[in-house]
Amino acid sequence: MKHITFYLDFVSPYAWLALERLPQVLEGLSYSVEHRPVLLGALLQQHGNPGPAGIAPKRDWTYRHVAWLGHALGIPLQMPLRHPFNPLPLLRQALACSDDGSINRFVASTVLRHVWQGGHDALDAERLTALAATLEPQRRPDDTGGDHAKALLRANTEAATARGVFGVPAFEVDGRLFWGLDGLPMLRSYLQGDPWFDGPTWDAAPQVPNGLAR
Repeated sequence: MKHITFYLDFVSPYAWLALERLPQVLEGLSYSVEHRPVLLGALLQQHGNPGPAGIAPKRDWTYRHVAWLGHALGIPLQMPLRHPFNPLPLLRQALACSDDGSINRFVASTVLRHVWQGGHDALDAERLTALAATLEPQRRPDDTGGDHAKALLRANTEAATARGVFGVPAFEVDGRLFWGLDGLPMLRSYLQGDPWFDGPTWDAAPQVPNGLAR
């Protein structure tokens, strides 16, 4: 059985789509998944990347694209009232349900649905209170001040950065990273034992010299 680490941030619509698609894409394979929330903004900042929302035409395209993907894949997805937004309250609520930085699928799905279904304000105070009530049975009793959740988020994000994670959703298995919703078929191929992954291309492809480097 292969073990997959699924890095996600609730601000990402692709993370929501990937969570829903993963069981379908990997159907019939033997694997386990741990979901690790990270702060996408910190990952982007490491590489000077403003993200899709930082480039106006790309922002427009991204929102149209994810809305169409939800339609095409049969996954309910409505843009929240405001986007992007600061995901820290949601990340900390989720990680208050964790001992070691990983969250179960129920917590991941509950928070992602909070953001990506219904077209509401993800940070509305009343909705955050309702979300906390839903997650309360999962919450660790020793994190009353939230310090444990904050520490877990920091550790998760630092560990993801060290592993080469530059965005979400990202999937790590056997030390290899697969990025994005459109990386799921490649992940399946690897888990199926495609011999391509034993050949030279995986390591050789990134060694192409940068023609714009000075």
